[in-house]
Amino acid sequence: VSMETDCCQVGGQSFLFTVGKLSLLLRFKSPTGLFEMLLFCFFVQFHSCLSQQQSLLQDYLRIATYHRAILVNERDFRDKVVLDVCRASGVLSFFAVQAGASRVYLVESSPMAKFTQILVHSNHLSERISVLEGEVDEVSCPDMVDVIVSEPMGYMLLNQRLMESFLRARKWLKPNGLMFPSFGDLHLAPFNDEQLYLEHYARASFWKQRNLYGVNLSALHSAAVDEFFRQPIVDTFDVQILMARSVKHCINFMEAKEEDLQRIEIPFVFSLLQPGLVHGLAFWFDVAYLGSKSTVWLSTAPTEPLTRWYQVRCLLQTPLFAKLGQTLSGTVLMDANSSQSYDIHITATVDQSGFRSGNVLDLKNPFFSLCFLGLISEVILKKSNKISFTVLSKICVDVMLIILSISSGIIRCLHTTQLKHIGSECNALLP
Repeated sequence: VSMETDCCQVGGQSFLFTVGKLSLLLRFKSPTGLFEMLLFCFFVQFHSCLSQQQSLLQDYLRIATYHRAILVNERDFRDKVVLDVCRASGVLSFFAVQAGASRVYLVESSPMAKFTQILVHSNHLSERISVLEGEVDEVSCPDMVDVIVSEPMGYMLLNQRLMESFLRARKWLKPNGLMFPSFGDLHLAPFNDEQLYLEHYARASFWKQRNLYGVNLSALHSAAVDEFFRQPIVDTFDVQILMARSVKHCINFMEAKEEDLQRIEIPFVFSLLQPGLVHGLAFWFDVAYLGSKSTVWLSTAPTEPLTRWYQVRCLLQTPLFAKLGQTLSGTVLMDANSSQSYDIHITATVDQSGFRSGNVLDLKNPFFSLCFLGLISEVILKKSNKISFTVLSKICVDVMLIILSISSGIIRCLHTTQLKHIGSECNALLP
């Protein structure tokens, strides 16, 4: 174990940490405890990696929305004390200073804290920004604050459960203080996408084999289908596949309690605007930054430019047929789990026919559907003689960026401009 070693797994139920010159061996009673530790370490290391911070900072829509929300509401920050509940490079703290904040306390728990401190010092802001290293529950903020800023959103708004730390930070918020973001709306709507359903089902076809080196795998096919259908699908889609207007669940971050996020029940009744098979429910979210001068919105809706949160789709185990004007009713239940995520329980019924379906999904284990890779591959293979070398090179570079992101185990969001570039080149080449 060297001085540079942070942590590593030892055996099936132990974990080794190095803190300075001291090595600590932690043994867990069960593999579950070890899994939770591994998940935590992955999350911390992900957010402490400068290459990943670069990817986050290059998400124009995300950064520009925060910058606009803070600067346009300058009066809410000028000469005020601000708390930044952070897992990033501290950029929100710098925005608060630009808006005139007199003092900013930046809570950073990951190893990124040392890099954040370097940025604060190199930008000559040590007198106005103080880095508090640790979790919200571990640090002590020297002052009560006027504004809390953070980016606690995950897939479906609540994945990674950073929202709970955001709410706990209110213990330092002055009466009538502000929170940026101020509230969030989780939207859901039924969708029709037979191709997606069939592709997801086909992922389990491997387990239909009856002679893989002499082994019959078919007994596990049903279990494999169930496992794949437990995966929410993270992707984007054409809004035309939606079969009804969305229903939204609103969370007011100024008033919500931490226990409110442990079990979230969202009843729904959809009046269907088109007939066909309902294959599942699509989810996206909007958050609002409610300032004294202006309210700024950040939307991940399929009608808006793509963000790093994409949209999320949850398939039903069995599609439901419904006619135009019929109603689809049911419940989405989100149960917080020990893996910093949620189990999603969906029940849905076509009221007029009584047909019923549902599913239970694991939000911590999503399936990233990058279907446009197939389109790009088709263009390169079938149309390569019509593509200029420059265009072909650019497309290949973009594709390799995606593949490298997947191979490293981390799916990052390409810039909207990159996606538009790929899409425009492909559309121009397809018949």
